[in-house]
Amino acid sequence: MAERNVLSVLLVAVTLLASMVCSRAEAAQARCLTDCTPRIGIVSAFGQEADILVAQTARKRSVVINGNRFTTGVLRGNRVVIVLSGVSMINSTMVTQLMLDHFRVERLIMSGIAGGVNPAHHVGDVTIPERWSMPMEVYWNHDGSPPAPCGSAGDVSCLGLKLASVDGKPVPSFNLPEAPTGLFMRENFVMTSANSPKGEFRFDYPVDEAMMGVARSIQPVLQRCGPKAVQTPGAEPDPKQCVAAQPKLIVGGRGVSATVFLANPHYRRYLFEQLQAQTFEMETAAFAHVAYANQVPYIAFRSLSDLAGAEEFNADVGALFSSGLAEANASAVTLAFLDAWARQPRKHGARP
Repeated sequence: MAERNVLSVLLVAVTLLASMVCSRAEAAQARCLTDCTPRIGIVSAFGQEADILVAQTARKRSVVINGNRFTTGVLRGNRVVIVLSGVSMINSTMVTQLMLDHFRVERLIMSGIAGGVNPAHHVGDVTIPERWSMPMEVYWNHDGSPPAPCGSAGDVSCLGLKLASVDGKPVPSFNLPEAPTGLFMRENFVMTSANSPKGEFRFDYPVDEAMMGVARSIQPVLQRCGPKAVQTPGAEPDPKQCVAAQPKLIVGGRGVSATVFLANPHYRRYLFEQLQAQTFEMETAAFAHVAYANQVPYIAFRSLSDLAGAEEFNADVGALFSSGLAEANASAVTLAFLDAWARQPRKHGARP
């Protein structure tokens, strides 16, 4: 009888241990060290816009991980987790991976402010590119000729690198009016569970088709004057706090990101001519790389603050920031997207 009792206790202990191991394995597979509820992850680069989104989130709960505050809750009918990344590719990479490790994020959104590259766009417009790239991942050659460290022109494979191509054609180096710079764009190496152990080189990170399809359907109300343009209730907005052109939503094209604040008109024209880039900033392409590596669908919304590298004074730039219009319009697009996403079939997940 005593032996049976001992065996029973051991059996229960083994069962519990196996259950714990399985649970931990499932949690690790789901990448949810802190919270395993299916959610949409929202990453913002600037605090003002994150504040707008958090203020509208219901059933809020905050958790601080390695100093970063993550806020969970329900926003426009979707379970979400919101975090502020701060400026830069490195911060975007670290915070996005931290979010994916600690929460069960089924889809990702990045929202914020960017410089314009296409001169046809205006301050206050909001862009939703369909792909993102990192043009300043470069091979810096001594002149404008294609590098040939591995024997033939353009071959850098012996260094574990690959020069960038767009539509099957190599991207030429960036040239200043007076001389070539020798800067050649490279593709990024990325490893995933799907392409392991060889990995792959990529220049573009495409946005999720389902999310882009919803983005094409939304019609957010974009303002010309930010919330701070009205000094007293009922008064007319201060015209100095309003942009000249009515902001528009621009869907499609390529967004680009780098570890630099772009204030060079020659490089901006180069990006537009060679890549047909629409916007330039310092977070989204790194965010997209992390999303791709973790096989999580993503999309990004960016409110245009200026024409990157513009040399002339533009009063709209001051109005955009001082009136709060930049974050207001960016968050308006994010909220409109979430409204539309919540109406999609439940197979898309992250629904309360």
